[in-house]
Amino acid sequence: MLPADWCLTEDVDEFLARAGDFLRSRPGPHVMALTWAERVRTRGADAFGTIGAPVFGVLERAGEVHATFHRLPPRALCPTPLTPEQADALAVRLAALGHSLPSVGADHDTATAFAGAWQRHTGATPTMRGTRLRLYRLGTLTPPEPMPAGRSRFLGEQDLDEAVYWCGEFAEAVGEDVTVDAGSWAGTRYADKRYVLWETPDGTAVSVAGMNPLIGGQIQVDVVYTPAPLRGRGYAAAVTAEVSRAALAAGAQDVVLFADRSNPASNALYRRLGYRRLADWSTYDLA
Repeated sequence: MLPADWCLTEDVDEFLARAGDFLRSRPGPHVMALTWAERVRTRGADAFGTIGAPVFGVLERAGEVHATFHRLPPRALCPTPLTPEQADALAVRLAALGHSLPSVGADHDTATAFAGAWQRHTGATPTMRGTRLRLYRLGTLTPPEPMPAGRSRFLGEQDLDEAVYWCGEFAEAVGEDVTVDAGSWAGTRYADKRYVLWETPDGTAVSVAGMNPLIGGQIQVDVVYTPAPLRGRGYAAAVTAEVSRAALAAGAQDVVLFADRSNPASNALYRRLGYRRLADWSTYDLA
């Protein structure tokens, strides 16, 4: 593959017209590209604080798409899985165009290959971030037995204050640099999700899980949070099982989620529920 085989555009509709079928052919590994392209298409890049225009790229030769990337500045470059040769060609193309990249996030092999190529062609020193993720895909859902006492319920439009509260708690817990309140809600990645709460018999909310819209036959479970004092009681397993069940009921052929690889409890929980490892995910800062 040559650097010129990478075609760049700022038009998300053009990007999806060229690469949509390719992305939907493997929705699991392409979850980030599918999710963010749909967010830009439906809400506009400005909704997410993008500095300048978003950039989308398609690696295409002889009419066949081999890979893509997207970037919403100042966020990271996010390519789909690349071979080392494809990563090198992309680094050459972006460096020649004068792109300044703060970071790259992708499956581990792709992120590592691109970080090395970027260093060769720009002199930047890549540093892997300490938080590394694991992408899981649901096999056969196996709800916990027994479930903890209580019930699940969906948050509706009338429950915005509750959704804002839970997502703010989650963002703070994972160290996400974002303000989540009623004023900023519409510009966050949290606004396009549906949320399920687990409540104890007296109606006290103890755990939350969210799911993204159905895209390409797939739903991503995104946001699973239980306050620290309430952990170890089965609430996270119950609410994750319920949101996974809801995703399947909504028509998802695939259900995926990310977990922090350094958290053995959450990884073990997802495996017990029927989730299976799909890929490891890494981010490199490109100082």
